[in-house]
Amino acid sequence: MSFLAAIVKAIGRFNGFLGQILAWLSLGIVLVCFTVVVQRYLFSTSLIWMQDLYVWLNGAMFMGIAGFALLRDDHVRVDIFYRPATIQRKAMIDLFGVVVFLLPFCYVVILYSWTYVMRSWSLGEGSANFGGMPGLYILKSFIFVFAGVVALQGLAMAGRSILVLSGREELLPADLRYRLPGEGE
Repeated sequence: MSFLAAIVKAIGRFNGFLGQILAWLSLGIVLVCFTVVVQRYLFSTSLIWMQDLYVWLNGAMFMGIAGFALLRDDHVRVDIFYRPATIQRKAMIDLFGVVVFLLPFCYVVILYSWTYVMRSWSLGEGSANFGGMPGLYILKSFIFVFAGVVALQGLAMAGRSILVLSGREELLPADLRYRLPGEGE
């Protein structure tokens, strides 16, 4: 069980690190968008590749931090049932949700996007806009990053649930434990 706790901690650290790094892209998005607006309205000019850049940075950031959002419980959930639940019940709900919904969803995302992304790589696809950015295939590859980080965090959630259900929650650091209603809100 301590090996499982180590895996849960490692995945949490990885997604936490990735989330903290990719969150800085939001500053880049704001700066690039501000530059585009200044160019357009003060200098009556526009660089199409810069317009592509802030949209692409936005897409990369949101796909890359999806696992971080899941780690922090920042995703949408029907709290009317989950919030008042006991820790054991939360663990059962999470384990069921990961196995029945989340991991199959990640598999389907990878399965159905594989051809789409690989075709983009084979074409060396770039922006559809004249003068736009090259390398759209890199952005499309973030679909795999999304599915990977969400699946990894799902495995960590399942591991956390198994530890709780087996009575070994003390192996988890405090920030990865379930909270009772009213705690940490």
